[in-house]
Amino acid sequence: MPEWTVAQPTKLTFDTPVTDLHVRIVNGTVNIVGTDDPTAHLQVSEIEGPPLVVTQQDGTLTVAYDDLPWKGFLKWLDRKGWRRSAVVSLAVPARTRIEVGVVGAGAVVSGVQGSVSVKGVAGDTTLVALSGPVRAETVSGNVEAQSVTGDLRFASVSGDLTVVEGSGPSVRADTVGGSMILDLDPGGPTDVKLTSVSGEIAIRLPDPADADVEANTASGAISNAFDGLRVQGMWGAHKLTGRLGTGSGRLRATTVSGSIALLRRPAGEHEPEPPAASGDNAGTTDKKVL
Repeated sequence: MPEWTVAQPTKLTFDTPVTDLHVRIVNGTVNIVGTDDPTAHLQVSEIEGPPLVVTQQDGTLTVAYDDLPWKGFLKWLDRKGWRRSAVVSLAVPARTRIEVGVVGAGAVVSGVQGSVSVKGVAGDTTLVALSGPVRAETVSGNVEAQSVTGDLRFASVSGDLTVVEGSGPSVRADTVGGSMILDLDPGGPTDVKLTSVSGEIAIRLPDPADADVEANTASGAISNAFDGLRVQGMWGAHKLTGRLGTGSGRLRATTVSGSIALLRRPAGEHEPEPPAASGDNAGTTDKKVL
């Protein structure tokens, strides 16, 4: 099994096929971009503390620390182990399946067609133009998803979720104290289920929209921009129900003390294009210890 120990800024190119990518870093940044290039490229532009270990076996490329396992990742709270940092950029074939774990680091994943799984103890995550299923789990980091067309799953303790131009067939999001802001533009029926304890929920739908809607809050406020829906409850608990268009989609939102807002996008409103992410494909090396 090829293995490299990366202790200083380095560039690597992997000519053998890569079908899966696993990355786990502490502090710093990881930037992953899917490309049409059949080879994978790695650049470590900054690194402090323990070295990263890079391995490639049976189509799986791993860039990680030896003491930072994927299993139980969200419970890795050894503060002494946080004394490290790395800035990592990867360009991989677009169909690669991605697993990313970050502790105090930012992560950007763009242009990937395979499944994407992100776990974060802290640090924000940006997901751009992903067409496969996406799962993001965070303790306190925020997640922004732009132009994601696959199924989206999100779970957080206090991190926020922002979805821009979401057009996937389903969204499932659960948070304790984080807020959720979803701007949806589905091309067909969409199944959305959002659950929060104290976080606020805001959903913007196109007009006209097709969805069966039910939103509940135990003690928060509800605001609604659609005439076809009705709000029940004067004091305490509030419930918003009704059908928009044919009702082919499904929207469920529940919060205990947070507020819920259902917003309307005017017909024909132009949305800005999301910023393009960039990758670094340059450079190769055949050294094993770097």
